[in-house]
Amino acid sequence: MAKGVAGEGFGPRWRRGLHRARLGVRRAGVDYFRGGASDWVGLTVLILSVPALAYTTVCVPVWCPPSALVLPILLGGLLLRPSSLLLLYAASAVALVAESAALGPYREGPARVTPGTVLIVTAVALAGLVIAQFRARVGVPWRGGHTMLFDLRERLRVQSRLPRLPAGWHAEMALRPAGGQSFSGDFVVATRGSVGGRTLEAVLTDVSGKGMDAASRSLLLSGAFGGLLGSLPPHNFLTAANGYLLRQNWDEGFATSVHLVLDLESGDYELLSAGHLPGVQLHAGSGRWEEKAAEGPLLGVYDGAEFHGVKGTLRSGDVLMLFTDGLVETPDKDIAEGIDRLIGEADRFVATGFRGAARRLIEAVAKDVNDDRALLIVSRD
Repeated sequence: MAKGVAGEGFGPRWRRGLHRARLGVRRAGVDYFRGGASDWVGLTVLILSVPALAYTTVCVPVWCPPSALVLPILLGGLLLRPSSLLLLYAASAVALVAESAALGPYREGPARVTPGTVLIVTAVALAGLVIAQFRARVGVPWRGGHTMLFDLRERLRVQSRLPRLPAGWHAEMALRPAGGQSFSGDFVVATRGSVGGRTLEAVLTDVSGKGMDAASRSLLLSGAFGGLLGSLPPHNFLTAANGYLLRQNWDEGFATSVHLVLDLESGDYELLSAGHLPGVQLHAGSGRWEEKAAEGPLLGVYDGAEFHGVKGTLRSGDVLMLFTDGLVETPDKDIAEGIDRLIGEADRFVATGFRGAARRLIEAVAKDVNDDRALLIVSRD
């Protein structure tokens, strides 16, 4: 009887112990890839490399000069926490003293510990400490910092994808951040609403600032606008977006936005604008372009703003283009001239069609402009 009880007690204890061990290994793995694990492995490797470098310097100083100690110091600044980094610096200082004693005074020959060597090692150590303290303050692990930025960029791209349209319609957009960066202050969110996806709603927004300066606000607003779009009646969207910006209390809290509401069966549409540039429509029947300018103040400026739309219809062969000011405005020309140039370049696609035209138009009109550029094209075959 006692043996049976003991056997039953051993089995559950063994399973619980195995479960705890498995959870511990999993937790350690997650901490490692998130950067939350202990850095004793890296610290140990780097500290062991210090005496190895010092020994090599004493044996062959021509091939391994005393300044080679900057290598583990530099890696330590990228990999270690500030507290661990100080231990590495202490080991490097001891190594420099040992090298100086073994090689002799620097005045007696080359490849010795000179005051310049000490200054270089100290400067690299201070730079590494600043980097480590910055990482610790921001809370971005070295193993996942670049992955996080890549993920943010991909999220912006995914949120800017246009939904699939029915036969007879084509829509495309192109974004070009300022300075060739990966992040832009311009973004597009779009959805197909109503019953059966009859309505296309697309919002093109230009956040104050550009490039990396506007990236965080652009990411936040694109997520918020994507949640609002299609969840509210079209005429309430810009009002809700304006209230959202006001609640953020940003120093640079304004943005311009244009909201397109398109009926994919009839071709009727309405543009609602919040301080944004007018759109331009090509009437295939007459071959002329018409500006479509709606009225409304900037988003995030004052409460109670009203937004009045402008209506139109896209018939067979018609094209509607929406864009941000980086595409048509430069210091040496005004917006009207920029829009005329954009229309002139767009005329080249009338005969061949506008598929793939968004990217090529940005390259033709504003290839080297140091500003975010965005272009949305909707055409009816």
